[in-house]
Amino acid sequence: MLIVTGATGQLGSRIVERLLERVPADQVGVSVRDPSRATSLADRGVRVRAADFTEPATLTHALEGASRVLVVSAAIRGAGAVAANLAALDAARDAGAERVLYTSHQAASPVSAFLPQHTHAATEEHLAGLGVPFTALRNGFYASTLGLHLDEALRTGRMALPEDGLVSWTAHADLAEAAAIALASGGGLDGVTAPLTAPHLLDLADVAAVVADLVGRPVTRVVVADEEWAASAVARGMPPAAAEFTLGMFRAARAGEFAVTDPALETVLGRPAVPVREVLRGLLPQHA
Repeated sequence: MLIVTGATGQLGSRIVERLLERVPADQVGVSVRDPSRATSLADRGVRVRAADFTEPATLTHALEGASRVLVVSAAIRGAGAVAANLAALDAARDAGAERVLYTSHQAASPVSAFLPQHTHAATEEHLAGLGVPFTALRNGFYASTLGLHLDEALRTGRMALPEDGLVSWTAHADLAEAAAIALASGGGLDGVTAPLTAPHLLDLADVAAVVADLVGRPVTRVVVADEEWAASAVARGMPPAAAEFTLGMFRAARAGEFAVTDPALETVLGRPAVPVREVLRGLLPQHA
């Protein structure tokens, strides 16, 4: 059985849909925290079982009978994220999975300026030591993240954010399809993959220009000092810890951590990757 964890999340749900295009539903299992959110999958013949990475005992039943397991990284911040990911990896191995896959990131590193990359690096290290074949999918930076900045940009005509850098913004849809291919057939992906990215690099000035073109009115990129942006974000209700977390992304971007592209994603997909312009086009109706 092919099992996907986190199957009701933004990435996991897409992976399952692409997987069901490739294998019969009775060969697919999902591990979710809330089975009530996966009733549509159960109705289609997918095995749905409840589990929580933070309660490792629940994973035994959820991953029972696994031949391959795709662990979608835990949506947890801080030290608990590593423990949660490792619990899922260990459970996949203990279930007898012949391959364990994990959704990592192109910039995974213990010295990254962006804290989630520390989690991915530690998880990759553990994954490599499981003693079973593995795949660490080094996903490009999710282009949908840009949606966080569109409301204000459209309202004010300004994309006022800290200094950034070039990023290989990559569509969730493409990364989900690549993961489904890897889970279903291997897809030629073994060990730590090359960066799975769209082929173009854009900074936020480029993004602002694309948004302006799509909406037909000016959107100006304005660089704001880190401290000024953080103070403004906190004043608008963002918790200070979340503001500092977000600043890490900008610091990593301007250090060039995300300024990497590779043909690996398009090779796996057998087609061009979705350009960020199309992702933005899809996001804009939500922010109009």
